[in-house]
Amino acid sequence: MLKIGSYNDLVVESEVDFGLYLDSDQGKILLPQKYVSEAFKIGDTIRVFIYTDSEDRLVATTLEPKGAVGDFVFLKAKEIVSFGTFMDWGLEKDLLIPKSEQQERMLPPRKYLIKLCLDEGTGRVYGTAKISANCDKNIEDLKAGQQVDLLIHSLTEIGIMAVVNNRYFGMLYKSETYQELSVGDRCTGYIMRLREDNKIDLTLKEPGYNSVKGSGETIVNLLEQAGGFIPCHDKSSPEEIKEVFSMSKKEFKRAIGGLFKKGILELKETGICLKQGKEPEKEDLEKEDPWHRKTKK
Repeated sequence: MLKIGSYNDLVVESEVDFGLYLDSDQGKILLPQKYVSEAFKIGDTIRVFIYTDSEDRLVATTLEPKGAVGDFVFLKAKEIVSFGTFMDWGLEKDLLIPKSEQQERMLPPRKYLIKLCLDEGTGRVYGTAKISANCDKNIEDLKAGQQVDLLIHSLTEIGIMAVVNNRYFGMLYKSETYQELSVGDRCTGYIMRLREDNKIDLTLKEPGYNSVKGSGETIVNLLEQAGGFIPCHDKSSPEEIKEVFSMSKKEFKRAIGGLFKKGILELKETGICLKQGKEPEKEDLEKEDPWHRKTKK
């Protein structure tokens, strides 16, 4: 079945002066001459992108747009018209975002996160900026702790909104974010919680005890870099721990607890110390070494 707004493998049926006709279950589709390669022969199967031209006729192209129907992509606003905004998506015919599908007025040359959609009635591909409303609300296939791909959508006072696996919509709480993220970034995350209202809470750290290994390795590496001792412990503030180790206090305590049980480090009143390391004298801490400066307030 022909997929409009996506890639299709079609057979070359015939050749004309202005291009090639490709066979499909919806009739012959023109591949204009400017996209025809000398290597294309009648009977060949070629991969093309199908969409409608300015006269709503199905047309093929070998160009690769920035996304296909169903994808979430960042596109640059190109032209404002009375009924919407045209976006540059890499094809000759620009993508329309109707006014009814805009969250705010879309102004060139800013970029916006768009979901590519298909109007089944007309066969036209269009975009919507109403991201959360056009994400899948059925989260039955997801589970807590699952690794997912994230596309950062927006930054809010509560947290960071993201598209999950190019399909769902979720939120990273600021307290669960330990790296700088910007709109448009792609990163790996984990599902922290699936709510009864079908909302998804996300984290950048692997939840539960599975994260201890990675966190423990981070702590050991930082201790080695610091000479075996860091003046930070389970009584330190969450802000101090986040600044030094880029993790939450809960995760830090869990990790150092595991390292202590394995005999890798010792817990001192003044900080944590590798077994082979040596705790400095109190007067040495007052020399303002880099680690002390990070944790001293």
